[in-house]
Amino acid sequence: MNVYEAIDRMRRLTEQGTPFSFAYMSYSRERKQSEGIVYVQRAKLRSQSKRERNQYTDLMLNYVDLDIMEYRTCWQPLLMEFDGQPLTLDDGR
Repeated sequence: MNVYEAIDRMRRLTEQGTPFSFAYMSYSRERKQSEGIVYVQRAKLRSQSKRERNQYTDLMLNYVDLDIMEYRTCWQPLLMEFDGQPLTLDDGR
C-alpha cells in the first residue's frame, strides 16, 4: 500500500470513529534531526493546519495520539507503516 492510500484509509477510519495504528520516521526541520521511528498504537486524524499558519501543511499529517491524548504531527512522506502494513511512496503504477 502506498502512503496516500493509507492516508485515505486513515480519514475513513477517523470518520467512523475507529482508531488505527501507524509508524513514521520522526524529523524536525528546525533541529534538522530525527529521533528515530515513532510508533503510534491508537490514533485518529485531526483537521489540517491552514496554509497561512504552516507553509508545509500539504505535507503534514495532524493526528491525536489516543494513548497519551496529545495532538501531534508528522511528515506524510515519512509514514512507514499503517495498521501493520508497510507503506511505499510510489503511486501504485
